[in-house]
Amino acid sequence: MGEAVIFLGPPGAGKGTQAARLSEELGFKKLSTGDLLRDHVARKTPLGERVRPIMERGDLVPDDLILDLIREELSERVILDGFPRTLPQAEALDELLKETGMRLLGVVLVEVPEEELIKRMLRRAELEGRADDNEETIRRRLEVYREKTEPLVRYYGERGVLRRVEGLGTPDEVYARIRAALGI
Repeated sequence: MGEAVIFLGPPGAGKGTQAARLSEELGFKKLSTGDLLRDHVARKTPLGERVRPIMERGDLVPDDLILDLIREELSERVILDGFPRTLPQAEALDELLKETGMRLLGVVLVEVPEEELIKRMLRRAELEGRADDNEETIRRRLEVYREKTEPLVRYYGERGVLRRVEGLGTPDEVYARIRAALGI
């Protein structure tokens, strides 16, 4: 039976960094839906050809196509980074995990105070030369994240699989908290 971990957290919380480290050190396959979609488009796979026009319009790829993508990529141990984003996606993912015999080890919610997130994202924007990431844009992204994620936090909390992890401190400290929260 396989194992899955889901990472949730606002932009700038460091979840991508932590998911990558967990993947590397413990042999989990990291699945980022955005990366996977871009890869399929670049390779011109049948799925890539279906989603390319959707992505080019800037629309969201429908849940059924995302689930097909996830199903195709499942392996013994996976980390889902950036999926699910909505309650219907979470419910569909539960069904997929059940169908494939995968056990959900936990949903890691990396929590960082908003002012710290803004500082981190402004610093990252400056380092990467991203002029579009100003404070107003960042605050809006955080607001959208909260609106979309609150139902997921409740959903996974009610199921007893939500693991809240403080995202402040060194990357090593946060990583140790994540491993402890997951019991791995």
